[in-house]
Amino acid sequence: MSTQSNTAAGIGLMVASTFVLAMQDGVSRHLASEYNVLMIIMIRYWFFAAFVVTIAARAAGGIKRAAHTTQPVLQIGRGVLLAAEVCVGVLAFTYLGLVETLAIFICYPLIVAALSGPVLGEQVGWRRWAAIGVGFIGVMVILRPGFGVFELAAILPLGSAVMFAVYALATRFAARSDSTETSFFWTGTVGAIFMTAVGLWAWEPMTARDWFWMGCLCVSGAIGHWLLIKCYEMAEASAVQPFAYFHLVFGSLVGVIVFHEVIAWNVALGAVIVVAAGLFTFWRERQQS
Repeated sequence: MSTQSNTAAGIGLMVASTFVLAMQDGVSRHLASEYNVLMIIMIRYWFFAAFVVTIAARAAGGIKRAAHTTQPVLQIGRGVLLAAEVCVGVLAFTYLGLVETLAIFICYPLIVAALSGPVLGEQVGWRRWAAIGVGFIGVMVILRPGFGVFELAAILPLGSAVMFAVYALATRFAARSDSTETSFFWTGTVGAIFMTAVGLWAWEPMTARDWFWMGCLCVSGAIGHWLLIKCYEMAEASAVQPFAYFHLVFGSLVGVIVFHEVIAWNVALGAVIVVAAGLFTFWRERQQS
């Protein structure tokens, strides 16, 4: 395939992955409103770990090759951080809903851009710093500090965004020595071990109907990650990453249609500002590379 065809296919896979992951968010919101969040994420990680181990076992070199790393502390830290971030994010769904949570969470690429200089030594020019500043103005529009009582639950998606940004930076750092397959393997297995340690005590009976939704959650997570893997195999990250914002679009539609959430004017305006700033940072990164 030509480079242009690969990029088009990669964009299609990215949009498909955001759709699947938005559906997963909707199922997570439902289950987390009925059961302990730690139990839900623990079961989800069991399936995720089985998925990554299966992929590793079928690849050349098997599990031994996938698990080999010269930086186990970093890989363990990444896995634990992502699992904790997922818990915080799903908890935010139960307090704020999908629309507001995703609108705040989408600022994470701006946090990555802001921290890439001091953490990774990458050069961040004044244009990207200006975009980062504009993006955080968008976040403030969503949060509306000073108007009424500030909702403490808004700290959850903001904290989730910071955690995911740090995880993304740690993943970039790990990529200097380890392959994508190795990082993926450690993410799933370490996350499953961590969630089992903190989630078993929260076990509670689940209805047959919700076990069905739990199965949908696990399968959609595996499909979403598989689509992302294929997406990054087909095209450069800088070309497809802007289309990750479709996650906000699809997630908001699920929130409005399924859970009857309302998109407030400040949330819509702030989200547009954040997305515009994020798209500009992606464009500048691609121009420089």
